[in-house]
Amino acid sequence: MTRLLPAAAAALALMSSMAPAVGRAEEAPITSGAHILTERQQPAVINAVLEDRLKTLLPDLMREAGIDMWLVLNREYNEDPVYFSLVPAPTYAARRTTMLVFHDRGEEEGVDLLTVNRYPLGAPYESAWEGGDLEEQWRGLGDLIAEKNPQKIGVNMSRHWPVADGLSEALHTRLMDVLSPELQKRVVSAEELAVRWLETRSELELELYPQIVGLARGVIAEAFSNDVITPGATTASDVVWFMAQRFKDLNLDIWFLPSFDIQRAEWECEGDSPFCGRSGDEVIRRGDVIHTDVGVCYLRLCTDTQEMGYILRPDEDDVPEELKKAMVTGNRWQDHLTGSFATGKTGNQILGETIRKSEAEGIYSSTYTHPLGVFGHAPGPTIGMWDNQGETPIRGDWPLYPNTGYAIEGNVRVPLEMWGGNQVVIKLEQDAIFDGEGVWYVAGRQTDWLVVE
Repeated sequence: MTRLLPAAAAALALMSSMAPAVGRAEEAPITSGAHILTERQQPAVINAVLEDRLKTLLPDLMREAGIDMWLVLNREYNEDPVYFSLVPAPTYAARRTTMLVFHDRGEEEGVDLLTVNRYPLGAPYESAWEGGDLEEQWRGLGDLIAEKNPQKIGVNMSRHWPVADGLSEALHTRLMDVLSPELQKRVVSAEELAVRWLETRSELELELYPQIVGLARGVIAEAFSNDVITPGATTASDVVWFMAQRFKDLNLDIWFLPSFDIQRAEWECEGDSPFCGRSGDEVIRRGDVIHTDVGVCYLRLCTDTQEMGYILRPDEDDVPEELKKAMVTGNRWQDHLTGSFATGKTGNQILGETIRKSEAEGIYSSTYTHPLGVFGHAPGPTIGMWDNQGETPIRGDWPLYPNTGYAIEGNVRVPLEMWGGNQVVIKLEQDAIFDGEGVWYVAGRQTDWLVVE
């Protein structure tokens, strides 16, 4: 692992010492805001992780993709989707036209991290050109490429992956104008490299991820409590905005507005949509099943979590057995899904195995699991979609690689005698890592109902 600068090492040690006790347990402890680094502390951790990724991941990924020069070209406020995963913090935008150049000189010498910018980025990048006007900058890039003489020049153009399609037509035209006819022939799509860079997690990130997911789960636990919910008075929208405000107060960025919905015995759930349940101004009642979906980003890693709760009736001191069994069925579906993970399998293959296993046990499931990482809906193998339980072309054909993250997302439908045969939809989503041998939940998973008394 990279030898860390003192400030970065100190920040990582601080975060570790403040971290909640989360890990690979079936139901790990959850917490909320006491372990969040300040704005001043966060850049050291982000930059330590970035330098480690650039040193330990990027060279192998470039060679795997067969690209010896990768160009990431950006305009201010029109940045390439991969840009912010490559630059040190704090960075809020590209400056004017910002050019990142990654040149692989081979296993012994490694990858040069270069910039051709009006304003230098600083460590870990070395400035190959700075100052001057825009025309001089483009000539400087052309001269640098000619000097390095790469065999394959990767640029971010992709028909199928938005995150790998960051090079605009105008920038592509300017690039080709400064390359010789021979070098123009060497320009190729860096689609595979961009996807692999974004989907692969480093050792440092795997240390941090449990703490980040634990924070998100902690806010859910707060929301699903009598501190927030008063049966007969609190609405679904009240809980949504409590969570949104709570995340803001904790300085955690949400990448979508939290959702909250209610299922009730007399409401029949029609069709196969996972959006079964009522929300908005609907008032929460005793005996309701409640559900939320939240996602936050912190230290450049994103979460995506769904959990279930129950509002006890006055004569109840525990969740009804039928609902407990329904949760067990949901966990069983998760096991079928994660037990199908193996290096090299495609998302479509994993989906097919999961469906077959569930059907063999009479489980009515729907799987729509997606990769997770720098983005909430990250690149990598798509494993079903909520509106398509068949094969997904291109993204569903992407193979599974080790050290990649996933939101294990889907639902099961279980008829309840206590609801007159109406179905309850158990909607679960927990964040997990596939390490090449198996899947582990980075901050536990829900196996018991959250209870509001």
